Amino acid sequence: MNVPGAGGAVGLAQFVNGAKGDGNQLMVNGFVMVGSLIMNKSPVSLDQVTPIARITEETQVIVVPANSPIKSAKDLAEAVKKDVAKTTFAGGSAGGVDHIMAAMFVGAVGAEAAKVNYVPFSGGGESLAAILGGKVTAGISGYSEYEGQIKAGKLRAIGITAPARRPGIEVPTFKEQGVDLVLTNWRSVVAAPGITPEQKKVLADAIDKLVKSPAWQDVLKQKGWDDAYLSGDAFADFLKKENVRVTDVLKSVGLVK
Repeated sequence: MNVPGAGGAVGLAQFVNGAKGDGNQLMVNGFVMVGSLIMNKSPVSLDQVTPIARITEETQVIVVPANSPIKSAKDLAEAVKKDVAKTTFAGGSAGGVDHIMAAMFVGAVGAEAAKVNYVPFSGGGESLAAILGGKVTAGISGYSEYEGQIKAGKLRAIGITAPARRPGIEVPTFKEQGVDLVLTNWRSVVAAPGITPEQKKVLADAIDKLVKSPAWQDVLKQKGWDDAYLSGDAFADFLKKENVRVTDVLKSVGLVK
């Protein structure tokens, strides 16, 4: 079932409190939940679940309208440094991956990250209309969200957040343009608290089988997701480190005290 509210914080509370010891339940979560739990000062945390595996990640992109004078990451960096308040970024919910990325870009180019001018939109259609209509300087989303508009020449992609060029994406990385901005919107599956080692193994084996199936590879292609499979202790360790990293970024932009 899908439980909306506070970037997944409501669903996590229900899962942690209601599914304890149940080896037949899994929860899908990701980067967005990490930020929302911190921002909402949630009484529940990802420390309470049983980590199973990270399964996908998605490259993020910054776009501008095709008629924008901004042609590269360098141009956008100059606009930010000249007047950070006048450089507006559109994206998804406040505190989510798009917001964090806007702040990271502003900080990476030497401006004050806490002053990032970010305009959150609840749906992709609304933010796209604002970008195409020139109501904002730039837009941020997962690459697949804007791929059609980029290929149609309506949007210009300024850079992607992958560590290296992606096959099939004719867009330079921020890193190769001299901006230290690497970020992926990852998603994972976690199990309920208090399950037995045997229950955990059954779930981990099922996910391992899933990610190696041809049907899953087809889903990845359709959605424009990258395979980011990471399981066991390595995933548990990643989750802890990501929590620390996202907390530091949110503090640096003034979203969390």
